[in-house]
Amino acid sequence: MNAKTAKIVYRFGNGVYINLTNRCPNLCTFCIKTKWNLDFHGNNLNLAQGEPTAAQVVAALAQELSRAPFKEVVFCGYGEPTMRLDVLLFVAQTLKGWMAQAKYPPFPVRLNTNGLGNRINQKDIVPLLRPVIDVVNVSVNTASQEEWRRIMRPAAGYEDGFESVWNFLRSCVEAGFEKVVASCVEGVVKDPQAVKEKAEKLGATFYLRSFLDEDN
Repeated sequence: MNAKTAKIVYRFGNGVYINLTNRCPNLCTFCIKTKWNLDFHGNNLNLAQGEPTAAQVVAALAQELSRAPFKEVVFCGYGEPTMRLDVLLFVAQTLKGWMAQAKYPPFPVRLNTNGLGNRINQKDIVPLLRPVIDVVNVSVNTASQEEWRRIMRPAAGYEDGFESVWNFLRSCVEAGFEKVVASCVEGVVKDPQAVKEKAEKLGATFYLRSFLDEDN
């Protein structure tokens, strides 16, 4: 593949990642997509030439999953996957169908999200995600509304998204996903312990992730 061609599907660690969009209602202070010029460890994730169709994603997955072993498939690129909910659901359903046909050994399907999917789609998307997503990782980042606005830098119309994010996390826990994770970034949030306590009180697993920079 030409190095300049955007990757629809890429590898990282033991996972196969799906790059659906570069669009996001947040412009987080810690986001590396601008700093890294939409590159991720040698993978060009710049979708300026157009977002992939569901058929293109499925074709790219079929090719990638036939290669080296993997442990999970993750919806995560340099954008918010729920911005393209219909494509996400179609692809996730396809993955579940492949597993039902024993095309691949069972593997979890994970969604990494900023938790604003309900606001983005103007409806409760949790019941739609539940049949096809196993693990939901919500980047809650802070237990403070003021801090959320400062570090997440939401676009117009999303300024009050803090409560939406935590309500989404709560709904995911109540829906009974295999695992629901609330994450925040180390060194960015003033009080990660407060995030941990709030997340665990709701029944979610807390994850303090490392801040990415050019050295890792």
